Amino acid sequence: MEFAGSHILSIQQFERNDVERVFSVADQMEPYAQRKRVTKVLDGAILGNMFFEPSTRTRVSFGSAFNLLGGEVRETTGFESSAIAKGESLYDTARVLSGYSDAIVMRHPQAGSVAEFAAASRVPVLNGGDGSNEHPSQALLDLYTIKKELAGQGREIDRLRIAMVGDLRYGRTVHSLCKLLSLYREVQVRLVSPQELRMPGEIVEQMRNAGLQVEESEALEESIAHVDIVYSTRIQEERFNSQEEADLYRGRFRLNQSVYTAHCEPNTVIMHPLPRDSRDNARELDDDLNDNPNLAIFRQTDNGVLVRMALFALTLDVVDQVAQHSREVNWYTAGRFQ
Repeated sequence: MEFAGSHILSIQQFERNDVERVFSVADQMEPYAQRKRVTKVLDGAILGNMFFEPSTRTRVSFGSAFNLLGGEVRETTGFESSAIAKGESLYDTARVLSGYSDAIVMRHPQAGSVAEFAAASRVPVLNGGDGSNEHPSQALLDLYTIKKELAGQGREIDRLRIAMVGDLRYGRTVHSLCKLLSLYREVQVRLVSPQELRMPGEIVEQMRNAGLQVEESEALEESIAHVDIVYSTRIQEERFNSQEEADLYRGRFRLNQSVYTAHCEPNTVIMHPLPRDSRDNARELDDDLNDNPNLAIFRQTDNGVLVRMALFALTLDVVDQVAQHSREVNWYTAGRFQ
């Protein structure tokens, strides 16, 4: 894949060597994300952060990543604050805003909308999530987290055993992650969901065609035994026809410390793309896991900044210039932010 000047719209764009390239650059970004060094490699560059669907982590993470590379961020949140509310097309919006920006991140509730926008853009567009379709940067940060967590156990992504639990029909994070895992060898995937919220058949078929061992189940306890990763997802209530329909499935699969102790291996890593639903009738990932050292959800969010910094550095072709435009930060090493 040629990163420079490219849009990042789908995991389908990536080969295994492309993923490894992103991870290698993400490793290089760690001292900047940790404020041990400062770089101004994107000084004067502008990111258009366009989020037409609610977001906290993804929006702020992309913005922080661009800031940490020295760039500035301009945000549009919600349809009501954009000209789209006045009937402007995605084509016109893309033509205009790409004249104001050096890169654009977009989230939109309709599948395929970000690709439609990118087709008219004059600058690289990164998909921040398009409906229930894909979330490529989340899949990359998830796999980067898996890589780092397994490395601590002397393991690699090949021969990974993972259980994905929850709303697999509408959860775009698991859709993209499954496609990414298809690039690896001898991976075992257990898909745990209600029958009505199963992983789309075409994604299951893609994994099996790639040689992955895939099992589908509605039994949580037996499915999370003997896996390296339990990846939990919330019910995507915003994708359902009604709140009542979503409530039928909320709280169906709950992972808490007692379930973990009884059924998981001692080093099983717990992941979640967040937000986790902390309401009493949900709690797919209970708060009593917060002190479990294998809970990796906040390490995931930290890793998201690294991966998104890497994507910006690659698409804007500044990887080799980052160190040249950097310096140590004395106030950090002196303890100001420790």
